[in-house]
Amino acid sequence: MAIEVRIPTILRSYTGGEKAVQGGGETIAELFGDLDARYPGIKDRLVDGEELRRFVNVYLNDEDVRFLEGIATKLADGDSVTILPAVAGGAG
Repeated sequence: MAIEVRIPTILRSYTGGEKAVQGGGETIAELFGDLDARYPGIKDRLVDGEELRRFVNVYLNDEDVRFLEGIATKLADGDSVTILPAVAGGAG
């Protein structure tokens, strides 16, 4: 099963600078495990135990996985996963 994963700039040091990588798995959790096997350390930046880290947003085909089944969200061949760090700030 091939899943395209779009990597944010802040995590590209784990993927050798690649903007997008291929991964596999039946769920988001398995996908992150697959990515961590090839890009050690990336999973720890995305999840804390069995939950997404607070300031990490993950989208499956443009749907926020927090509104689906979180990291237990099922994947299908050809899906696209986008990882985005949350951005905060504003005028002072």
